[in-house]
Amino acid sequence: MDNGKRYGAELLGTFLLVFFGAGTAVAALNTGGVVVVALAFGLVLLALVYVFGPVSGCHVNPAVTLGALLTGRISLPGAIGYWIAQVLGGIAAGFLIFALSNWGDVPDQTGQLGANEYGATINLGGTLVLEIVLTFFLVLVVLVVTSRTEQVGVTGLAIGLALGTCHLVAVTLDGTSVNPARSIGPALFNGGTPLSQLWVFIVAPLIGGALAAAASPLALRAARPSGPRRQAGADTP
Repeated sequence: MDNGKRYGAELLGTFLLVFFGAGTAVAALNTGGVVVVALAFGLVLLALVYVFGPVSGCHVNPAVTLGALLTGRISLPGAIGYWIAQVLGGIAAGFLIFALSNWGDVPDQTGQLGANEYGATINLGGTLVLEIVLTFFLVLVVLVVTSRTEQVGVTGLAIGLALGTCHLVAVTLDGTSVNPARSIGPALFNGGTPLSQLWVFIVAPLIGGALAAAASPLALRAARPSGPRRQAGADTP
């Protein structure tokens, strides 16, 4: 499959994930609550897995791509292409949220364009641990369910539920990142504290993704002793 199509799918998929997810936080965090934000992130990812999964594997998250790289599902050049596309998608979504908030008279119920930030309800150490554990869980689910042919029909459901669960846990603590691209876009356009703390929401999810790659064979050993299966559409030469 054409690499350009894969990269385009990752860019568009990440844009939609960040726009609908962080955008819901901006528009409805106070009026709708944590559950509404968690549902938005989980449901949009559920849909995107079925739309873009056959094209690119629907990573839409640099931590997932790192997990795929470390488990041999994607080459290093392919992973770099995915990372660039994902970050660009997140930045585009951050700009659109910024535009709607500043020029479209949309009240920002987060006060920071849905960007991630720690300090009010969790400190730096707690944020690092939280984001590592939550991203570990999310990426582990992705790597395992996409490796089992018998679960192909419920892949999107499992992944969407995993992301939604992460948000139920952490929205009130640090806004929930588990995805560097999701954090980069809003932080760039908000500036201030979220931008100065952005490194945490890049480093911690990547560590979680790497740990998930190391642990994934434990969940797959019984079903496939030889290791994870390469998901159709997820590999890049």
